[in-house]
Amino acid sequence: MIETKRQGADRIAAFERIDPAFHVTVRDHVYRAIRSAILSGAFATGDRINERQLAEQFGVSTTPIKEALRQIETEGLVETLPRRGVAIRFGTQWAEEMILARAALESMIAHLAAKRIDKRSGTELLATVDIMEKATASADADRLIALNETFHDQVHRSSRCGYLAKLIERQQFYDASIRRVIHLDPAERQKAFDEHTNIAKAIVAGDADLAERLMRNHVVRSGETYLGIVFGKRTDISADASLPTDRSGLR
Repeated sequence: MIETKRQGADRIAAFERIDPAFHVTVRDHVYRAIRSAILSGAFATGDRINERQLAEQFGVSTTPIKEALRQIETEGLVETLPRRGVAIRFGTQWAEEMILARAALESMIAHLAAKRIDKRSGTELLATVDIMEKATASADADRLIALNETFHDQVHRSSRCGYLAKLIERQQFYDASIRRVIHLDPAERQKAFDEHTNIAKAIVAGDADLAERLMRNHVVRSGETYLGIVFGKRTDISADASLPTDRSGLR
């Protein structure tokens, strides 16, 4: 669990101590927790990271903290400043660029999925949408979070894109808490379901250009919702996402 507290201009992110029974390495747990806190807006751009304080909160030495921060720095979310330590680089503009990057990658993958999907995979994708409909109607936010991941994983597998799918891993900017807030909104739940339904139909029908456009619009719109929740900024970045849709040379 991550909590954010404000004291004047300061922000303090609180982390739970690590449970020794966790089936991930200490470094991986620390990495995921700190990354999630950054992407959830627990730190402001320019905030300096207190490694000793984080180590105390996690109940670990500073070694896994340093290792996690080095990994996060490769993603551009933090930066090491000479004689000043590690500072937060992530902010609204960075988030917008991550959204646009994800939209470009996901839309390309959807395009290729429409060209490459087989009958069995198409049936499975539509079955996931059917389950989504039930979860949407019952307002089961946790179920929808899991189904959303299943849906996109199925699209990725159907595209048979190893490289592009790998690139997307660094564009993950939602954490479970943000997803839950989004899915607790009835209007947002319905929008997401309608978008997933139309994307799935386009992919199964083999309409690559439509699948690409629908996926791009879905990721951008979801990203704008995220920006509103985390940064309190309602912005239209869809115009910046107008990427060319002619992929006739892709097979």
